[in-house]
Amino acid sequence: MSYSIEQIINRPDTWQGTDNHSNSRVILTTKSANTDWHNRQSVPTGFDCLNEELQLGGWPTHGAVEVLSDHDGAECMGLFLPTMQRLASEKRWQAFINAPHTPYAPLLRAHSIPTEQILMVHPKHRDETLWATEQAVRSTTCSAVFAWLGNTHFRYAEIRKLQLAAASTDTLLFLFRSSDALSESTPVSLRLHINNYREVSVVKQRGGKREVDIRLPENPSLAPHITQPYSKAVATKTGVFLTPVA
Repeated sequence: MSYSIEQIINRPDTWQGTDNHSNSRVILTTKSANTDWHNRQSVPTGFDCLNEELQLGGWPTHGAVEVLSDHDGAECMGLFLPTMQRLASEKRWQAFINAPHTPYAPLLRAHSIPTEQILMVHPKHRDETLWATEQAVRSTTCSAVFAWLGNTHFRYAEIRKLQLAAASTDTLLFLFRSSDALSESTPVSLRLHINNYREVSVVKQRGGKREVDIRLPENPSLAPHITQPYSKAVATKTGVFLTPVA
C-alpha cells in the first residue's frame, strides 16, 4: 500500500524533529503529528524541580514514560504518589501490572488515594504483560497504568505499540525497566533513570533537554517503604490474576 507524504506526516507515530540551532520546530505546510503533541496538556509531577526540566511541565498525557532503575522499580514509586493523589479525583482505575509488590494500603489512604481505585493485574508471562498493559491503556477506564517489564528483553516494536496506545488516550503510562535497557533505543515520549535515592536523570524527552540530572527535595513521599508482600491473588475467568489492595 502506498502513502502520500501528507498521510505519513499526519500519522500519530510520526514525530517531527527540531532545529538544533534555533531550537524551533520546522514549519511545514501540512500539520504535523508533533504539533498536536506539543499542544496537549500534561499532569504535574508534584515536584517543581522536575516539572521545570520537563518540556511539557509534567508527565505527558499522550505518550509513555519509561522509568529505568537498578532494582525492581518498586523503590521509585514514591516519585508517583503526588500524581496518584491528583488522579484520584477522576475516580478511574490506577492499574499496577506485573508489580513486584503490592502497594501499601495505609500509605495510599494517608495520601487520599482510595484503595478501591487500585487494580492489581498479575500476568503469567511477558506476552500477557504486554497485552494487559495495552488493553488497560486503550480501555480509557484507567487514569494511570504502571507496568513492570523488568529485565526481560522487549523489541522496539513492542514498546512502540505501547507508546502508540498511550498516545491515543489520556491515560498516563509508566513502564518500569531495568537499567540494562539504557543502551537500547526507545520510542517513548519521556525516559527517566533513577540513579539513587531522590536522584533522577532525564535521559530522553521529545522536544526538550536530555541528560539532565535532578535531585529531588526531601519529601516523606519518596521513602522507599510503600509496598508490602503480596496478598492472596484470585484467578479470573480470563486467566488474569487480580489482587485486592486492602
